[in-house]
Amino acid sequence: MSLSPAPLGDAAAGAHAVGPGLALAIASALALLGYVWVGLLRARAVGGDPAARRPMHAVPPMALAWTAQFIALYIDISGYGLATPGARFGFAPALSMTIWLVLTVYLVESRFLPLDSVRRVLAWLAAAAVLLAWSFPGESRPLAASPWAPLHWVLGLASYGLFGVAVLHAALLNRAEQQLRRKQPTPGGLPLLQLERLTFQFVAAGVGVLSLAIMLGWWFTPTWHWDHKNLLAVLGWLVLTGLLAGRRIYGWRGRRATRWLYAGAGLLLLSYAGSRFVLEVILQRAAGGGGA
Repeated sequence: MSLSPAPLGDAAAGAHAVGPGLALAIASALALLGYVWVGLLRARAVGGDPAARRPMHAVPPMALAWTAQFIALYIDISGYGLATPGARFGFAPALSMTIWLVLTVYLVESRFLPLDSVRRVLAWLAAAAVLLAWSFPGESRPLAASPWAPLHWVLGLASYGLFGVAVLHAALLNRAEQQLRRKQPTPGGLPLLQLERLTFQFVAAGVGVLSLAIMLGWWFTPTWHWDHKNLLAVLGWLVLTGLLAGRRIYGWRGRRATRWLYAGAGLLLLSYAGSRFVLEVILQRAAGGGGA
């Protein structure tokens, strides 16, 4: 019996798929190592003053990890190397992209504001997100039927990033209030009013971008379905819009405001990342276990 060789097209496709997979692994590994390095670095006192502390050589590894994470996200989300044209996106790349956007704002903002106190926390969160996206790259999807769909996805991701930055500032705000009550210096020396203003500026920007994303999705979708993703997204939008209205009308601030922010951001996190996690991980494992 003779064995016929595999078609040349299949062999070429297989060889073509090795390159993007290797590039994704290298970029993810570099990002992971860079973030772990930054997370392990400790700040040292400047001029013998324990209150004045600076990170030790954190900028080069953070910049390298940030760049490598972007390359990994591009290879993963764009579907580069797939046999059929399309995109590959899931809950883990969404979380990784959100953390990457938060880091982007942090890297810009840290040049003007002292935010060294959150550097290590963000590095460990980014490392976890990179590892998660590397482990769960998501499912490949065909090209969207509507040309407006990519803009809808970009706006949705941008709103995730803006609310992530708002949550970061809200956490700093809560910590600053606690330290102020204990008569301790605020984290990074940032005044409360400045932290509060930055927090709500990012909330307002996130609500605006999310509103555009929801309206665009409703407009180009032929039949709007009230599934878990859409319902949670609208509920999150209502909570965050209510937060802005409550602040403007009733002057909400402090813990009441941050609780509304955490609740709205949590609903948005569940709307896409949570629903995709259930579909990609829990239901697939249940189906695989049932068929065994």
